[in-house]
Amino acid sequence: MHDHLLARAKAWLAEDPDPDTREELARLIDTADTAELTARFSGTLQFGTAGLRGELGAGPQRMNRAVVIRAAAGLAAYLKTHGQGDGLVVIGYDARHKSADFARDTAAVMTGAGLRAAVLPRPLPTPVLAFAIRHLGAVAGVEVTASHNPPRDNGYKVYLGDGSQIVPPADAEIAAEIAAIESLRDVPRPDGGWEILDDSVLDAYLARTDAVLSPGSPRTARTVYTAMHGVGKDVLLAAFARAGFPAPELVAEQAEPDPDFPTVAFPNPEEPGAMDLAFARARETGPDLIVANDPDADRCAAAVEDTGGWRMLRGDEVGSLLAAHLVARGATGTFAESIVSSSLLGRIAEKAKLPYEETLTGFKWIARAEGLRYGYEEALGYCVDPAGVRDKDGITAALLITELASELKEQGRTLLDLLDDLAVEHGLHATDQLAVRVEDLTVITDAMRRLRERPPAELAGLAVTRAEDLTLGTESLPPTDGLRYTLEGARVVVRPSGTEPKLKCYLEVVVPVDGHAALPAARARATELLAAIKRDLSAAAGI
Repeated sequence: MHDHLLARAKAWLAEDPDPDTREELARLIDTADTAELTARFSGTLQFGTAGLRGELGAGPQRMNRAVVIRAAAGLAAYLKTHGQGDGLVVIGYDARHKSADFARDTAAVMTGAGLRAAVLPRPLPTPVLAFAIRHLGAVAGVEVTASHNPPRDNGYKVYLGDGSQIVPPADAEIAAEIAAIESLRDVPRPDGGWEILDDSVLDAYLARTDAVLSPGSPRTARTVYTAMHGVGKDVLLAAFARAGFPAPELVAEQAEPDPDFPTVAFPNPEEPGAMDLAFARARETGPDLIVANDPDADRCAAAVEDTGGWRMLRGDEVGSLLAAHLVARGATGTFAESIVSSSLLGRIAEKAKLPYEETLTGFKWIARAEGLRYGYEEALGYCVDPAGVRDKDGITAALLITELASELKEQGRTLLDLLDDLAVEHGLHATDQLAVRVEDLTVITDAMRRLRERPPAELAGLAVTRAEDLTLGTESLPPTDGLRYTLEGARVVVRPSGTEPKLKCYLEVVVPVDGHAALPAARARATELLAAIKRDLSAAAGI
């Protein structure tokens, strides 16, 4: 094994175009660090529907220039096989370590393969890339980003010409093309020949944001904004200024791009502590709401002042607020969400007599709902302008939630008042998540196996009326690794995360509410049920 491992590492080193990873790998070979070499050469980083995502470093199991060049060459080969060998590929990137290098390599590979390549002018939000694909009539798009992963990660997202992320079988076909590349020496990489776009694409994206707001709507809500050390600030400020909102107060420590994300453990607004600086800024400035983006600005978080201080709204709360706002404005078309998001969206759509669709997790599926007008996912992803961006967009979502806060402000009301109204009208839909981050992935497979072999008959004293293994698919859903339990007045979905080493359990309880006075009791009951479901589910899964 040892000789074979060393031989693989030396062959990789001979081809690695990046001096940083060459130095790193040469050191591992010199010190014969078997454990590290095994970790990096025990396989290859798998290309899936999320593209690639992994830790930066040398070797086929890490994100690096050699892996990215292979991925780009595989995508180019796939496009040629599909008769798009002379098309345009547009490339965007965030401000993480190596992102600009990976974008440049992709442009070089596309150009070398005979395609046309165009690169966005600087690190910009992912939705600008998603917009650019259709705006420029590209056959594919690539975004170099690891979204809200830790600083040591990077990633590679692939879109086709429809402007949405790839779904099967495209992922497997691209992966097969990547696997067929014998040597990097077979991949031509010229030093130029691609286009660096100017700001006209960004200007067109900003012009398109007008479509999100109602002409003449109030624009008075005051905000605190954090970019979470990512690329959102300039585009969000430009969009807010264009719309005529008051200029957001910035969380200065997190406003500029910084690939090390120094003030947060994880640069994800959902993670504990990530919003603390924004809350502190809000206590100083007293805004109507806080808006936050994740580092590549495709997600949007909102926080409000509640009794006892500022709190983040859950993704499901923002999702239903935006839906109610669009319905009140007379929106027509399909409302869609993933199976792990709150069933309240279905209630709102049903009452408004609008088509409603449930999809697998991820905007690659939500964006494909027929006649989509609005789609959301509980992980802070909202698609409020599918005609412009067929993906989640944290900039336009921030505009829409701030417009809603402005309308409510004019009536002397808040986002929380509207959430109360929705609970009284449709029942209190309370959601929570049990997420277990693991070092060892077998913990996840063991938990899934336990639940499959011995599905719980009840959780929190509520009978499980239906247990579905989603690997088999359903009438409306393609197969996916997940389990869904329907209970009397509750729902649970369990699935491994597609982008990080986590087992995720999505919980929802629905408690009937008899008028506004009954809300506190309903909330207490919901909290109690969610805690009990968490406890019972943990026991059943052995986590």
